[in-house]
Amino acid sequence: MFEWTKKGLVFETARHGVGGWMRHSALTPTPYRIDDELIRVYAGFRDDDGVSRIGHVDVRADDPATIVRIGAEPVLDIGRAGCFDDNGMILGDVVDAPGGLHMFYVGFQRVARAKFLAFTGLAMSTDGGEHFRRVQETPLLDRAPGRSTIGAVHSAIHEDGRWRLWYAVGDDWEIIGGQPFPRYHIRYAETDDLRCMPHADQVCLLPRGNEYRIGRPRVYRLGGKYVMYFTRGNLAGEYFPGVAYSDDGIHWERDDESLGLTLSASGWDSRVICYPALIRHRDKLLMFYNGNDMGVDGFGVAEASVSHLDGDADDRG
Repeated sequence: MFEWTKKGLVFETARHGVGGWMRHSALTPTPYRIDDELIRVYAGFRDDDGVSRIGHVDVRADDPATIVRIGAEPVLDIGRAGCFDDNGMILGDVVDAPGGLHMFYVGFQRVARAKFLAFTGLAMSTDGGEHFRRVQETPLLDRAPGRSTIGAVHSAIHEDGRWRLWYAVGDDWEIIGGQPFPRYHIRYAETDDLRCMPHADQVCLLPRGNEYRIGRPRVYRLGGKYVMYFTRGNLAGEYFPGVAYSDDGIHWERDDESLGLTLSASGWDSRVICYPALIRHRDKLLMFYNGNDMGVDGFGVAEASVSHLDGDADDRG
């Protein structure tokens, strides 16, 4: 659908990191517009133990490869010991909706007989996204039949008074080289009240071929259609984005060949590209994404021209 031009590694954690909580990685970078001049990229930054906390990096909207400010402290720290998010978190989505700025995040917990559990929490900000406070210490999207290990919201749209949610669900593990890797796919649900998440949902996309996982759905309305960017992993060890299109946001057709982005010949995104998230700025569409080892180096950006489109990748309600 678009031809992307890479602008390189924007935030290099080893060089730009501000402290012990930000030693490496900038997982699932998620852009949010501050104003016409600034875009804030929220991400999960890891400490020496690999535990991630949510922080932010502000970049220039008209030159997204230029950093303006790096948050000195996390906007959301790990949860209380024993809670579902006591071993780190990554971004799901950031949505401005009635009541304040909503942050959907995925909390991780270590358990004795599985690699991890990952479920969705909700935090709110009333100061423009400088600080977030948990709505509750328990998951918003918790365990249910078919999602015993993973329930990870990565896109939320507040539309006509209802929340539309796209998320990854996992129920078991794929053993590769003697190591467990999570199996998951993408589902959809909607609700009037985030405190009452429905158990009933609908399948959007399942792995195909030699894929065993497909997740991190990012859903936008572009050119009169819903467009989903996701990341897929297969048994050969490839981890790469895909694209799907929908008229209603529920029934999807994959067209991975239309991604318009390829691996670099060398460097930080030469082996893996993953977790793309979009935001529109004037006649350009910006894609923030991770590279090798799921973002260990930080995050980069690519851009594409969208002057022909009538949609807006900022549409979150």
